[in-house]
Amino acid sequence: MYKRLSAIMFPLTALLLLGALVWGYQENQEKNSILIKAENQYQRAFHDLSYHVERLHGELGNTLAVNTTSNGMHRKGLVNVWRITSEAQNEINQLPLTLLPFSETEEFLSKISNFSYKAAVRDFTKQPLTEGEMANLKTLYANSAEISKDLQDVQNKVISNRLRWMDVETALATEEKAEDNTIIDGFKTVDKRVAAYPELDYGPSVASIYDKRSVKKLGGKPVTAEQVKAKALKFAGLGGNAKVKIQENGKGTEWASYTATITSADHKEPVTMDFTAEGGLLISYNDNREVGPAKVSMKQAVEKAGKFLEKKGYPGMTAVSADRYDNLGNLTFVTSQDGVLIYPEKMSVRVGLDTGEATGFQASDYVHEHKEKREIPKPQLSLAEVRAKLNPEFKELYNRLAWIENEDAEELLTYEFGGKINGSQFRIYLNAADGNEESVEQVRTSSGAQDK
Repeated sequence: MYKRLSAIMFPLTALLLLGALVWGYQENQEKNSILIKAENQYQRAFHDLSYHVERLHGELGNTLAVNTTSNGMHRKGLVNVWRITSEAQNEINQLPLTLLPFSETEEFLSKISNFSYKAAVRDFTKQPLTEGEMANLKTLYANSAEISKDLQDVQNKVISNRLRWMDVETALATEEKAEDNTIIDGFKTVDKRVAAYPELDYGPSVASIYDKRSVKKLGGKPVTAEQVKAKALKFAGLGGNAKVKIQENGKGTEWASYTATITSADHKEPVTMDFTAEGGLLISYNDNREVGPAKVSMKQAVEKAGKFLEKKGYPGMTAVSADRYDNLGNLTFVTSQDGVLIYPEKMSVRVGLDTGEATGFQASDYVHEHKEKREIPKPQLSLAEVRAKLNPEFKELYNRLAWIENEDAEELLTYEFGGKINGSQFRIYLNAADGNEESVEQVRTSSGAQDK
């Protein structure tokens, strides 16, 4: 009996053991293959990064070497700087640096990229490089030389000591001996050097990209929780039996705010609102009620949303776009002054299409950009003069004056033209002073606001 059982079990056990060994070998081979591919990708991205930072230094030098009046070479050089820094940023994103402080270097390259792009796309015959911008290029030329040298030092150590990026990833993930890793130390050195550089004046167009809004810029006296409670109750209008819970957010920081949550027996779902701590300005409103099947048209929703804003203390708002998503309508309203639409002062309103009543709005732009009075000049060009600059194939549906903020963070007066071309609908904003195109936006066909 034992011999029979052995005769069956031993071959079966041997077969299973052999299968396990083969499976384990294959799994190990596949794992090693994946690790090798990852290591090769990291090594390629790192060496490409070092190469492109060196190229960046060289291209900045080329741009500075030509005559100050060589607008064509300046433009070509700046385009190359933008392209090279974009490639370097992409390579940084391919490295396992998410847990490693390298943000200063990333922002440094980002600012160079934005600065060179903004400068390169403008009309150099009217706006050549200024003395300040040339000084910036000289500073960036010197800085990039230092960064390039630091990265090359790391690169030489990686090659000579056969260092692996997979070890960096492991060290960062486990926090074991991360401080002793040569590659990590090298990147920390680069970031520390960049952090010590004085901030350059890249101009308002670049600065606006990195300008973080602060509620403290709004002015106004700090409000208390009790004052916010009173504001929330009044705005919600849910009756005297409504209860309010106030939560303070970011106390002691420049982003301090209050969240009010209102419940009422007459309203099934809670209503929430966010207020600034400085001045007690309403940032957002959200009625969490369940929205039923759509019964109201978008045109009716726009009318009801306008009346809602009027009732809540936002008179004279104009709907400039309306998009439908299932049983909800998302509308954008802006203020106006002397017949000119003020786009920086915009507000998004969400409407339930079951009743047409507003279920929420977002007013951050309105809160930060609202002014009692703006100095808006008269158009220097007539409507006919500006219209002549449109594409001849553009079929105009409407036009109006609009105050917008362009890519250089400058506010200016434009003629807004709505119309169709190539089967799609667009808004085109032309400068009211010189007729240049400032912005082009494609419009959703579901719009039910002022897009005629």
